[in-house]
Amino acid sequence: MRCAARFFSAARGPITVGLLLGMTAAAFGQVAPDGILNPKLKADEAEYLPQLQSLQQSIAATKFPYPFKLARDLNAKPGQRAVSDRNGIEFVYFEGREVLKISGIYQAAFNSTQLSENERASRTFQDVVVPILRLVTQQIPANIDCDGIGFEIIYDTRDANKVYDFEGQEVLTVVFDRKDAFAYLNTFGNTQRQEILNRSDIFVDGKDFGLALGQRAPLNVQALERSVPRQERTQSSSVSASTASTPGGAASAGMASRVVAQSKSDLKPPPSADAMRLQAQFQPQLNAMLKVDGTRFHLMESAPPVFESRGDQTVLHLTMRNTLSFETGTSSIYKRAAQTFDLFLAPELKGLLKELPANAEYDSLDFSVRNRLEAEKSPSETVDYICPLNSIRSFVENKITSQDVINQSVVLVNGVRIALNLQLVE
Repeated sequence: MRCAARFFSAARGPITVGLLLGMTAAAFGQVAPDGILNPKLKADEAEYLPQLQSLQQSIAATKFPYPFKLARDLNAKPGQRAVSDRNGIEFVYFEGREVLKISGIYQAAFNSTQLSENERASRTFQDVVVPILRLVTQQIPANIDCDGIGFEIIYDTRDANKVYDFEGQEVLTVVFDRKDAFAYLNTFGNTQRQEILNRSDIFVDGKDFGLALGQRAPLNVQALERSVPRQERTQSSSVSASTASTPGGAASAGMASRVVAQSKSDLKPPPSADAMRLQAQFQPQLNAMLKVDGTRFHLMESAPPVFESRGDQTVLHLTMRNTLSFETGTSSIYKRAAQTFDLFLAPELKGLLKELPANAEYDSLDFSVRNRLEAEKSPSETVDYICPLNSIRSFVENKITSQDVINQSVVLVNGVRIALNLQLVE
């Protein structure tokens, strides 16, 4: 008899997630940047695509004790397209943090009568996670623009006795803080490595798990550092899970309940006929603007201008890199969003508007601005200002104020909508 593993999956745009990031989209699968909807994740996927491709190739060439293959959707059934999709590396959001996740299938079948749950998880960790983590430290820069490195590995279990032969599956999920991920293999002895594991997020089948190296029984999760609320031990996240909206209703149990999903406004449908028509019509002009004026307006080549559909509206989406830097200890998401608009975006609008398609029939402009935190030492955040085109035109003609523009717009920080009073927060 075979027992299927428990999975929590929901659509996120590019792919569907297995257990680890059930409410945001599949695990970290390495999809092309064009297939990713969230502007920050899309930009990071494009920026690090060569390294991710190299990592994928290195994993495929590595010999594990048992066969291992990257997999985008661990919950896919035989015959489904995702089963043959070997991409398993992707940026996703978890607890308000951006994580680079590697997911896959380990073709080991552990005897559950001989090996305890901790021993099975520990073997999988040593057999698969550690070798891949070594490749990550070799292929991926230590200052990669994300908060953590995560793994989601599925493996088989067997329980044979005189009555029946039972087969099932378990999923081991490990999420390291970025610095811990790169420090793990440089530590000496199990004591220091165990300390890193104790403060990392570890789950078996979606349940918090105290993975104990070289032990039969797991550690008591309640006694570990990770039991302290994350917001008390890291400032990497600007938006907590409690403020994020989750597609598809309430989150599932286990790790999925902690995942920060993209906001509903970020789960955009495919481009409408109008958006595709405008894209084809003005593509040469947009290409020329990016090439000639991209540096002047701080446009990101990895995320070129694109027409998109938002409900019944057509939006021109521009992605920009902020020239300002912020210290998280002396600022808030509201203050950074306000200063980003007033000091970075607003001064560019008059010149930028002159270069945009003048006769294009679209409704709004979506400015995705990448903010760098703490002078390059911390991951960035993305602030979206989705502004009616008429409001932008009125603003550059000095007919309305910057606060008027904000009042008529939608402001998102890492996909979560906020209210913004420019004068109050500055």
